[in-house]
Amino acid sequence: MKGKREDYITWDEYFMGVAKLSGMRSKDPNSQVGACIVSKTNKILSMGYNGFPMGCSDDEFPWAREGDPMETKYLYVTHSELNAILNYRGGSLEGAKLYVSLFPCNECAKAIIQAGIETIIYEVDKYPDSPAVKASKKMLDAAGVRYYQYNHTHRDILIHV
Repeated sequence: MKGKREDYITWDEYFMGVAKLSGMRSKDPNSQVGACIVSKTNKILSMGYNGFPMGCSDDEFPWAREGDPMETKYLYVTHSELNAILNYRGGSLEGAKLYVSLFPCNECAKAIIQAGIETIIYEVDKYPDSPAVKASKKMLDAAGVRYYQYNHTHRDILIHV
């Protein structure tokens, strides 16, 4: 009798993979960030990626990173974490985990804390010295939200569609 398969992916690989796959939906030419919110029992509750709010055309709003603030993306884009929180329609996110490809900014940290998410697993902390990330960590620490960096297995996970 043959035993179970041994090369299956871990929960962390699975959920970070879903977060990264979600990020691939972003139309942003510079940053594709994805998020996946998971219950304590490892059920996917919601997903999100960075992009404009519903009804705001990806072709009409700006994607620029520099220039007049009204002509850059920053005043218009909804981050992946906030999108995932807002996309959830099932009630409370109390005790959930958030997998995200980029460490959350201060604005997303506020929403994460208020939603009751307990743990953040992030892939990259690209801007650790920025005021937004410093403020985020200060608030997350004060609120008791645990966060840690995803431990890469460097395994190739291929999906052919």
